[in-house]
Amino acid sequence: MVIQTSRKKAPGISGKSQVLFAVVFTARYLDLFTNYISLYNTCMKVVYIACSFTTVWMIYSKFKATYDGNHDTFRVEFLVIPTAILAFLVNHDFTPLEILWTFSIYLESVAILPQLFMVSKTGEAETITSHYLFALGVYRTLYLFNWIWRYHFEGFFDLIAIVAGLVQTVLYCDFFYLYITKVLKGKKLSLPA
Repeated sequence: MVIQTSRKKAPGISGKSQVLFAVVFTARYLDLFTNYISLYNTCMKVVYIACSFTTVWMIYSKFKATYDGNHDTFRVEFLVIPTAILAFLVNHDFTPLEILWTFSIYLESVAILPQLFMVSKTGEAETITSHYLFALGVYRTLYLFNWIWRYHFEGFFDLIAIVAGLVQTVLYCDFFYLYITKVLKGKKLSLPA
């Protein structure tokens, strides 16, 4: 099967958001070296980390010519530094791995902001980018249902994960509205003037 190179592009994708996701999964899964749960769990953690870094490599190297760095200008230090401080101050257990896990939860809740900022800066998004953002938003929304399920059936409650998930879902709400009112009706996602 031959794939046309015209489909191999990275326009409209925020490389900064992808770097943040790579940091998220790396910080979250550093326990690979200390806690063995199962082969499946270990493999999935490695896959998440590998896919995250592969995506970053593809954006900044392989598809560099189509990456829109001029619009991907969000200052990620405004996300990384506050979430790191918050993780240091508010966590379940003051240990290095727990602080890193908490940092990853906080950072994941805002890691999509460079992507949303890029869409707002350009005023529109390609259909495939819109579908990608919608899938990420649905993933986080379903994650909230996971926490409700776990609380109801297992009695497990993680306030840090729930609050971070709520923050991330709220950040997607405006995008969800635009996606439903435009993209699902066959129009290109463009922001109101």
